[in-house]
Amino acid sequence: MLMTEYQQRIERLQNRLTTLQLDGALYFYPIDVFYFCATRQTATLWVPSSGAPVLFVRKSYARAVEEACIDDIRRFPRSSEFSDQIVGRKIGMTFDVIPVQQFHYYQQLLPRREFVDISQLHRELRSLKSPWELERMRHSGAQLSRVFASMVDYIQPGLRELDVAAEFEVRLRRIGGEGLVRMRAFNQELFLGLTVSGENAAAGGFFDGAATGVGLSSAAPHGASQALILPDQPIMLDYTGIFDGYIVDMTRMYVCGRLDPQCRDAFTLARKIQDHIAAQLTPGALCSDLYDQALCMARDAGLENNFMGPPGEQAGFIGHGVGLELDEYPVLAPKSAVSLQRGQTIAVEPKFTFAGRGIVGIENTYAVTAQGGEKISVLSDDLIQIN
Repeated sequence: MLMTEYQQRIERLQNRLTTLQLDGALYFYPIDVFYFCATRQTATLWVPSSGAPVLFVRKSYARAVEEACIDDIRRFPRSSEFSDQIVGRKIGMTFDVIPVQQFHYYQQLLPRREFVDISQLHRELRSLKSPWELERMRHSGAQLSRVFASMVDYIQPGLRELDVAAEFEVRLRRIGGEGLVRMRAFNQELFLGLTVSGENAAAGGFFDGAATGVGLSSAAPHGASQALILPDQPIMLDYTGIFDGYIVDMTRMYVCGRLDPQCRDAFTLARKIQDHIAAQLTPGALCSDLYDQALCMARDAGLENNFMGPPGEQAGFIGHGVGLELDEYPVLAPKSAVSLQRGQTIAVEPKFTFAGRGIVGIENTYAVTAQGGEKISVLSDDLIQIN
């Protein structure tokens, strides 16, 4: 079954390469190599438009031979020999992730070749999850939900955000969470997720999302800080669960006591927006339409300026694809004139920020189906109140 899974991925890629009249594709980015041949070793993958792929391994060759789901695995050749092993003139590359230095290096190794950007093609292929991938993601969602549910016995006033974050993270690691949150976007980085509370949660920051948090220093300005958890303040835990490489993203709200009426009403609205969007995660739904509907619901409630981040620093989406990376296709954003397809997996995350008070919201990962979004992060969405 596993071999068939990877063979089908190669075949889908080859079909697209043939349509574009490309002779093949070269992959260097580790998670892209992993997607096509099930090993994350340092290697270059050559996929001709027809015929068998070849994996050229730098390190570790032994592990690549043990792990990879393709047959032709070779040690990376001498520079003078590499060109002879790549048959073709017009070659696809993922320009979105290859450094300029590496690009120039392969230009020198492969003279008189034309290189074509296939980033969009590749990300579209990756967005469509097979039944095997969906099972991996369901497992990640179930495991992550376990940890969220367990935190009710730990969170209490007087703990630091950092204490809560560390406890969540160690519980996740103990059940096998891999912890490596891969992101494709340039200059984005994330350590598992974030625990934020009160006014710290409303701070702006570099991270392309609704919540950033203060973090521990200006070198790590994201996530939990040294601030104390206080009674009646919203506490947001927004974390990823990664098992077998597959990421599920979810958020749950906690409070030690009671939320004030405005935060409570905004949380209720966030759930309504999420449920409305989730019901429409069907093949053919337009991503930009879903975003517009969410924004309209926030605007009708008078909370447009609080929606998806602090005013002036708001995230321009309410949902993003997830899988082997946190920022996959599709994106529920205003200019995303893309129709959903069955098998895509999307984290929907409507959130509201209130200066000096905090952030409230919800996030779940869904699979696109004919009946609407299948919820993969299976825990109840209810506010978790701690007495």
